[in-house]
Amino acid sequence: MQANLISADSKYPLCNRDLGVSPYMAFLIACCFLFKTNIAIAQDKEFVIATKVAPPFAMLDAEDQWHGLSITLWETLAERLNIEFRYQEATLSEIVEGVADGRFDAGISAITITHERERLVDFSHPFYTTGYGIAVPHTDSSWWSMLSRLVSVAFLQAIGLLILLLAMVGFCFWLAERRQNPKEFRSGIQGVGDGFWLSAVTMTTTGYGDMAPRTWAGRLIGLVWMFSALIITSTFTGMIASSLTTDRLERLIVGPDDLSGFTTGSIKNSASDTWLKSHGVDFVPFQSVQAGLKGVAAGEIRGFVYDRPLLRYLIENSYADTTELVPGTFGRQDYGIALPQGSKWREPLNQALLSYLNTYDWVILQRRWLGAGS
Repeated sequence: MQANLISADSKYPLCNRDLGVSPYMAFLIACCFLFKTNIAIAQDKEFVIATKVAPPFAMLDAEDQWHGLSITLWETLAERLNIEFRYQEATLSEIVEGVADGRFDAGISAITITHERERLVDFSHPFYTTGYGIAVPHTDSSWWSMLSRLVSVAFLQAIGLLILLLAMVGFCFWLAERRQNPKEFRSGIQGVGDGFWLSAVTMTTTGYGDMAPRTWAGRLIGLVWMFSALIITSTFTGMIASSLTTDRLERLIVGPDDLSGFTTGSIKNSASDTWLKSHGVDFVPFQSVQAGLKGVAAGEIRGFVYDRPLLRYLIENSYADTTELVPGTFGRQDYGIALPQGSKWREPLNQALLSYLNTYDWVILQRRWLGAGS
């Protein structure tokens, strides 16, 4: 009979009414205990974060300390999630492979989310969307640049050929007129100069009236020369204009459709590699963006294709005198944080990331590293 007097709460010996704790409250206490235990375990583990130099997203200063847009973003997220970590430098392929096989807990820099990489790792939500840019040789439109073209080999050759032609026609005028028109066509070298002057004013249709052929041979030469000069003038005008604009014509890349007609450079196994191949453009591989921009400046290639914000940052800070960006962004790139597949940190990381991207701090951070046009 005594057993029947035992209350239902006695089924929970640690949480009966004598202790003032209900079964539901005990369940919540147990869950909190387990949650705290898991957090403590996670905090004891130091995360290894792989990154690579990709200005202005990830850079090393003089003291080998990492900084940049992506670095500041990661450190903000790590602080919010209470993650202790250390950086490890690696190449882009090493980052993806290392995150996939567990050597790295995450990878961040300027890592484009692609189909091939998504097969190996998981990505966070994109934190920056951009596209590809094309770096070309710098075009100098100053007066000094124009004057330098006036002494180019092509221009001097065109002028020299024109002078030679005028001298030949002038010599013919002198031969025809020197005996019957000695006042206007003097003897010797002076007479040849008189013939050169007549051929020049006839070609330019100026006709000052100070000289005119008197013989039938001289007039025939003048008639033929007047009609020939119309064709010759247009030809030489084109030659001179071409010699003055040769450099600009050689650099005429205004968009991705022009790349196939010029020697183009990029970085192998990058996202721009895939983009160029999808557009049927072969390219010269370079080891780094800096090497590619130097190749443009040296004339080895006519255009270098890579992520536009990286190209813009490097050109503005180091290569403004030798290279420039073609206006516009081509294609699309989404930068994300690489994580191991099935990582338990993906969801909390995404929540913290989306929360931070909606703050004014993120806007200021982008302006700091990418400028007002970011």
